[in-house]
Amino acid sequence: KVEQKTIKNNITLSLYNYSVTSTMTPFRSISLTALLLGTAAADSADSVSSRLQVHVPQTLFRPEGYDHREALFGVPPYGGSIAQSVYYADSDLCDPTVDTRKGYPIRAKDNNGKMEPWPTPYILMVDRGGCSFVQKVRNAQRSGAAGVVIADNTCLCSDKDCVSANGQDVCQPAEPIMADDGSGGDISIPSFLMFKVDADEIKAELRANHMVQIEMQWALPKPDDRVEYDLWTTPSDVVSKDFQKKFKSVAQALGDRAYFTPHMYIYDGIKSNCQGFDGENMCFNLCTNNGRYCATDPDNDLDHGISGADVVKESLRRICIWKHYGEQDGVGTQWWDYVQAFMERCDNPDYFMNDDCAGDCYKHANINQDIIDRCMRDSGGLEKDTPNTFLDLEMQAQVSRGVVILPTAFVNTVALRGGLSTATVFTAICNGYLDGTEPKICEECESCGDFDECIANKKCKSKGGGGGVSTHTFMSSILFICIAFGGAAFYHYRKTREEMREQVRGILAEYMPLEGEDGAVGSPMDFARRGGSENLMMS
Repeated sequence: KVEQKTIKNNITLSLYNYSVTSTMTPFRSISLTALLLGTAAADSADSVSSRLQVHVPQTLFRPEGYDHREALFGVPPYGGSIAQSVYYADSDLCDPTVDTRKGYPIRAKDNNGKMEPWPTPYILMVDRGGCSFVQKVRNAQRSGAAGVVIADNTCLCSDKDCVSANGQDVCQPAEPIMADDGSGGDISIPSFLMFKVDADEIKAELRANHMVQIEMQWALPKPDDRVEYDLWTTPSDVVSKDFQKKFKSVAQALGDRAYFTPHMYIYDGIKSNCQGFDGENMCFNLCTNNGRYCATDPDNDLDHGISGADVVKESLRRICIWKHYGEQDGVGTQWWDYVQAFMERCDNPDYFMNDDCAGDCYKHANINQDIIDRCMRDSGGLEKDTPNTFLDLEMQAQVSRGVVILPTAFVNTVALRGGLSTATVFTAICNGYLDGTEPKICEECESCGDFDECIANKKCKSKGGGGGVSTHTFMSSILFICIAFGGAAFYHYRKTREEMREQVRGILAEYMPLEGEDGAVGSPMDFARRGGSENLMMS
C-alpha cells in the first residue's frame, strides 16, 4: 500500500510540475504536456492577433512590423491600437517604487532642478529579468504607462549574429511565453516582449536622446458577416464558471450571426506515459480508457473527492450534449442550460460523479438522457483500452489551435488575452465582423453603461462608458439644477431689494422731515410709509 501511495504521488507530481499558471487565478495550472504540445501553434496565434511597429524614426520602420510575444494577461483593446512615444526606464522595474524622473530620452529640468517625469500618455520600455512579467507591468501601470514593451536580454540560439556580437555563452531556443504568475487579474494595460536584437536598436535611439514612437495594435480577422468563437475549458475549471453562467443571454442575442463551439481540454495519457507497455493504466483514477485520456485532479487528492477520470467523463458528456443540442445552430441554449444546472446542483465532491444528479440537469435543460448516453457509448466509451472518437478529436484540435492556457477564448481563431468576461468576449466578437456587417446588438450594447441590462432588453438605456447615465436622466438633472439656481437667485434678488428699501426708509425717516401740502411739517414716517414714491428733486 505504501508503494502504491508513492506511485500515485509521483504521478500527480508529473502532471503538475513545470506548469504554466492560468491567466486569471492563482495556483491553477496546466501540465508540461500541454505546454510542449501548444508552443509551436501558439506562435501563429500571437502573430495574427497583435502587431508591433516603429513609426519614428523612419529608419526603424519595418513594413512587416517587429517580431514579439504578446502577454497572456492584461486587457488589449481588440480592434484598436496604442501609438505613443516610448521612454526607456533604464531599469528592470522590479521595485514597486518607480522613479519616473530617470531614463531616456533625457527631459528638461523643473524649478527644483530635477528632470521632469515621463509625460503621459507613454509606452514604457523596461529590461527583462529580476522578477515576473506581471510584476514589471503592474509597476509600469501604477506609474501611468499606457502600454509596456519588455526588452529581452538573451539572444535566440538561431540568431548567430546576435550571439557572436554580444559574446553570450547562453542563448534561448525560443522567446519565452509571457505567462501570468497567478496575480495578474489587476493588470489592465497591454504588454509585449521584444526580441533582444530589435530592442537593442530602440534602446540605442533612446539613449541618444532621440524620440521613438511605437504602435501596439490588435486586430481580429474579419472574414464575413458571421463570427466564430470558441471556449477551451474543463468541467472543473474555476475561472470560467462565472462566464459560463452569464454568457447564455449574449449567445442568444447574437443568434445566427455568431457560431459558438465549446471545447473540453483532455490530456493525452499516452504521451504523458499514463499507459504502460502492456496497456495498463499507470495513472490510476486520473485517466480513463486504460490511461488514454486524462485530467488533473481538481482537489489534488487522489484518494478522495473528484478524480481526473470524473472530469474526463463529464467532459465527454458535455461534448455529446453540444453535438446533439448545439452544433446545428451554434447557439446551444440547452447546452448552456445544462452547464448552469450542473454548476448549481452537482459541482461539489459529493455529486460531481453522481449520475442521478446529472440526470436532474438533463431534465432541467430539456435534454434526452438516452441520446446522450448512447452518444457517449458509440463514440468509444470510457472503458477498456479503446479509443474514443470525440476525445481524440478534442486532443487533435487543442494541438492544432495551440491551446496553452486554460481557460482560453478564441474569436475568429485568435486567442483573447486578459480576463475572461462576458463584456470582453462580446466586444471581441463585435470587432470580428466585416466592416458594415455588425449586428444591431453590437451597435446598441458595445458601449452601453449597463451591459447586462442592454443584452437582456436588446436596448441601451444608458449610453456611454461604465457608470454612465441616460440622456433623459442627464437633461432632467440639468433642468432641475437650472430651476433650483433660478429660484435661489430670484429669492436673493427679492430679499436684497426689500433690505435696501428698509434701509432707505430708515434714512429718510431720520434725516428728511417733509412739509405737507397745507404748510405744516408732517411726520418723517409718512414718507416712509408711502414707500418713497414722491420726487425728491423739487423744481
